[in-house]
Amino acid sequence: MNTPPARVVHVITGLDTGGAEMMLYKLLSAWPSTRIDSTVVSMLSAGELAGPIADLGIDVHSLNMRSSLGDPGAAVRLIRLLKRLDADLVQTWMYHANLLGALVNPWLRKTPLLWNLRQSTLDPKTSKLSTRIVMRAGAALSWAAPRCIVCCSERVRDVHRALGYRADIMAMIPNGFELDRFRPDAEARATLRAELGIEDSAPLLGLVTRFHPQKDLQTFFQAAALVRAERPDCRLLACGHDIRLDNPSIARWVAGTGLGDAVDLLGPRRDPARVMAALDVLVSSSAFGEGFPNVIGEAMACGVPCAVTDVGDSGLIVGDTGFTVPPRDPAALAAAILTLLGEGREGLARRGQAARARIDTEFALARIAARYSDLYNSVRLSRPARRSAA
Repeated sequence: MNTPPARVVHVITGLDTGGAEMMLYKLLSAWPSTRIDSTVVSMLSAGELAGPIADLGIDVHSLNMRSSLGDPGAAVRLIRLLKRLDADLVQTWMYHANLLGALVNPWLRKTPLLWNLRQSTLDPKTSKLSTRIVMRAGAALSWAAPRCIVCCSERVRDVHRALGYRADIMAMIPNGFELDRFRPDAEARATLRAELGIEDSAPLLGLVTRFHPQKDLQTFFQAAALVRAERPDCRLLACGHDIRLDNPSIARWVAGTGLGDAVDLLGPRRDPARVMAALDVLVSSSAFGEGFPNVIGEAMACGVPCAVTDVGDSGLIVGDTGFTVPPRDPAALAAAILTLLGEGREGLARRGQAARARIDTEFALARIAARYSDLYNSVRLSRPARRSAA
């Protein structure tokens, strides 16, 4: 007798584009309906990924909270919705959704709750106090609410174990990457460079991110200036939310490092695979907080070697296909980039091939989706049977 697909409700803080949100979307797109029957609940109003998820044939609900805290009625609305959906299990994503899941769990008739942790350290100078409070409250709640805690990286697991989160129910499942979408593309490389007026022979460094203290863009620009001092033929590209010259901080950093016309600031892009395929080196300059950065695996899948800071599992993803340096150290980051560029076109190509092979072997989306599916079915089949209503 065939086992019916697991009915899973995913509760996530919001559906704007971000690492956790994109990972959820990729998983939803990778699961056939015969394996996982999914529903998505956004705590905040529907974000830009709500439409693409709905296009997959998946129902998307919103609790329409004004903020991720301070709406007691949201718990009641979620309880009513979850009872109506009659899920086999509930998967929450990120701290605020984990907290909400813990609050409603006693009313879910023994429906298993799974948490998902995706951040490593939080910087007290730049992270919201409310987020840090919720993060620490989760340590106590982890012993009572979730059946399992999914961690997206080894570093995330280690950090939360040290904070007092229950370690014996943790499962490490990394992010997965779409090798058919992110791949080497000579045509994309040529056309994007032509659009930007960059010669094919010019070394091109790229940063694909968002404007946030966690990403430490200042270190990127400082490192890039050091690279340009040694390699004046090198060009730079940066894209993502608020990555524009009309952003005062970015304008100040570009001016202060004298990069001028050597850098193209593209703002948000809908074609990250095309952008990455045009690069010679992908740079990740994050200072804290990363779990398992998607952008690094995506660039590697495009055959692009990476120079990254040792935050989260960035170094684990890269392995020996690129270089990992301490965070907040522009000189070390520049040295890593210059070493890669010094290997020439053939050396970069060999590293790029090794990078893509590593993603294929360790982090292909199909493999990661299967690991989530196996976990969900294991939890579902091990749960106590529900008692029939009297």
